[in-house]
Amino acid sequence: MTLRRSWAEDTRLPGSTVRPALRRIADGSAPLADADWILLLQAQGDELDELCDLADVARRNAVGDELTFVANRNFDTGTVLDLIGTPRLEDLVAEAWTLGATEICLQGPVPPSRPASDYLTVVERIRAVAPEMHVHAYRVPEVIDAAQRLDITVREFLLAARAAGVGTVPGTAAQVLDDTVRAALAPNGEALSVATWVETITTAHDVGLKSTATMLYGHLERPDHQVAHLRLLGAIQARTGGFTELILMPMLPELAPPHLREVATHGPSARETRAVHAVARLMLRESFDHLQAAWTKLDADALTAVLRGGADDVGGVLIDGTLMPGAGPESGRQLVPADVERLAADLGRTVRQRTTPYGSAPAERCDVLRRVFA
Repeated sequence: MTLRRSWAEDTRLPGSTVRPALRRIADGSAPLADADWILLLQAQGDELDELCDLADVARRNAVGDELTFVANRNFDTGTVLDLIGTPRLEDLVAEAWTLGATEICLQGPVPPSRPASDYLTVVERIRAVAPEMHVHAYRVPEVIDAAQRLDITVREFLLAARAAGVGTVPGTAAQVLDDTVRAALAPNGEALSVATWVETITTAHDVGLKSTATMLYGHLERPDHQVAHLRLLGAIQARTGGFTELILMPMLPELAPPHLREVATHGPSARETRAVHAVARLMLRESFDHLQAAWTKLDADALTAVLRGGADDVGGVLIDGTLMPGAGPESGRQLVPADVERLAADLGRTVRQRTTPYGSAPAERCDVLRRVFA
C-alpha cells in the first residue's frame, strides 16, 4: 500500500462490498471495525444514498430537526492589531455587536514585529468593548507560538488566555492526524506532529477551554487515514469531553501548500464529501452530537447533500460589517438569517440561532441580527 494517494483521487468500491456493513448499521447487530468504515468511505450509488440516509437518522436521533448557526465575525489577528486611526479594533468589535454577533473568532499569529503579549491584550481589548462577546481563539500553532515567545508553558499560556477572556479554542490545524500525511503537506518538511497537536488540544480541554474538532480531507490522505483520524478524535472526546462539534473541511485546490500547487488541480469529489460526512456522523454518534457543514468550502449542492446526510449545523454566518470588511480571512462570504431559513425550509427543519457552545442565543441578539439583515 502506498503511503498516500494521488491528489484527491477518488476511490470507489462496488456496492456489494459495503452492503453487509450497511445492514449491520441499520439493525445494530454488531459494531463495525475500522476496516468496515474504510469500505463505507468508498460507497457509491444506491449504497451511498443508503449510507447518507442512515447518517441522517443518526443526526435526527442526536439533535432533532433543528438547523443551527452562530452569528460571528472573523478577524485576522495581525490585520486588526496593525490598525491605526479609524477603524480601530475596538470599532470593529462594536460594529459586530451592533450587527448582532455573539462571537469573535481570531485566526492567525501575532506578527513577529509585535510583542507576544498582544496574544492576550487583543482578547482583553475585545472583551472591554463587548463583555458578553464570546472570543474563539487561538489555533494550536498559535498557542505554541505564544507560549514559546512568552517563555511559558502551553498550559500557562492557555490559563492566561482563559483569564484574558478566551472562551473556546479552534481545533483547526488538525489537518489529518497522521505524521506521514502531515509531513507531505508541510512545505518545508516541518510539520506539527500528531503528538504535539493532541497534547496541546487536550491541555486546552484540561484547563477548561472547549474546542472544535476538525478534519481536512480530499488531498493526499487515504480512507484509512480518515478513519484513524476520526477514531483518534473520538478517543480524545471520550477522555476530555472537550469538543463542541466536528467540522469536516474539504481541501480547496487554491489553498494547497505552494509545493503541491501543480498537482492540486481539483478538490474531493461530491461522492467523497457525502461519504466522509455520513461515516463521521455514524462512526462518532456516541461521541459528537454536532456535525458542522463547512459552508464556505462547499457549493450549494454539496452543502444541501451533507445536511441531508448527517450534518446539523452551518457554523458561523461571518458578518463582514462595513467599517473594514476585509478584516477577516474569509471576507466577502456571509450568510444572512433569510439564507439559513430558506435552507432549513428546503430540508424540512427549524432554525435556531445558537451560542458558540450550542446554547440558544439570547432573544435580544436574535432580534438584532434579524432586524439588521431584514
